[in-house]
Amino acid sequence: MSVIEIQNITKDYGKGRGVFDVSFAVERGEVVGFLGPNGAGKTTAIRQLMGFIRPDRGRAEVLGMDCFAQRDQVQARLGYLPGEIAFMEDMTGTAFIRFIAQMKGMGDLARARQLMEFLELDGRGRIRRMSKGMKQKIGLVIAFMQDPDVLVLDEPTSGLDPLMQGKFVQLISRAKKAGKTVLMSSHMFEEVEQTCDRVVIIKEGRVIAAEEMQHLRQSRTKVFLIDFATAAEAERFCAGGAGRQLDGCRAVLRTSGRADALIKELAGYTVTELATRTQSLEELFMHYYGRGSK
Repeated sequence: MSVIEIQNITKDYGKGRGVFDVSFAVERGEVVGFLGPNGAGKTTAIRQLMGFIRPDRGRAEVLGMDCFAQRDQVQARLGYLPGEIAFMEDMTGTAFIRFIAQMKGMGDLARARQLMEFLELDGRGRIRRMSKGMKQKIGLVIAFMQDPDVLVLDEPTSGLDPLMQGKFVQLISRAKKAGKTVLMSSHMFEEVEQTCDRVVIIKEGRVIAAEEMQHLRQSRTKVFLIDFATAAEAERFCAGGAGRQLDGCRAVLRTSGRADALIKELAGYTVTELATRTQSLEELFMHYYGRGSK
């Protein structure tokens, strides 16, 4: 049985807004990235998973429990970070964390204190005076402080600086090693690549791709920038195969094939410089996103 299972959920708000026939699952110990731009339907799907809204059709389950009919039991077993946190602005950060811990029936705040120290969170100030990044740290402490087996995180690094984004990656890596199950929506491709086993891509409320991260890494296109001694050589090289672009004395080659055949071919030319880079996850995402619109 999958830890998280979404089966054909639909929530139609009209005018193309909502989610439509969305299905995917997250297995025990798996970290899955839920990718898509703002308005794609990530938060709507997650809110149905949390039992905050009832789907028009379909079913969402966590640990075999119906997410709407058994939402209290589901929420008690999850660590959840919403995209927009409803704070009590007059409280201090520490008081708010303590308040949520009491609501969750937690008697020991040792884990919360460890997380505050790790995230360099000073919770003594009032929340209304805190930056977006400070508030996000409070949300992360609350999501992780019960040491839950299942985590659902909606844009978890929103507002965090690069140092704290790195610390978040460490948190997810530790959770993964401990066998936790994680679903996280994100637009930060680097953190997804570093932490996720699989990605689900959503566009205009519909899932358009679900891929293993290892497969995505292997399917990336390599980009070779080749500078020739003369424009004539560059032109001759570009005429010799597909995926080659001419730019003066430079040829740009995009390929997912092995480099050894290219090196052998270039032995017949005078090459003054050769550079390479790998297609970024963001570029690969845009490839899938463009393909999904066809």
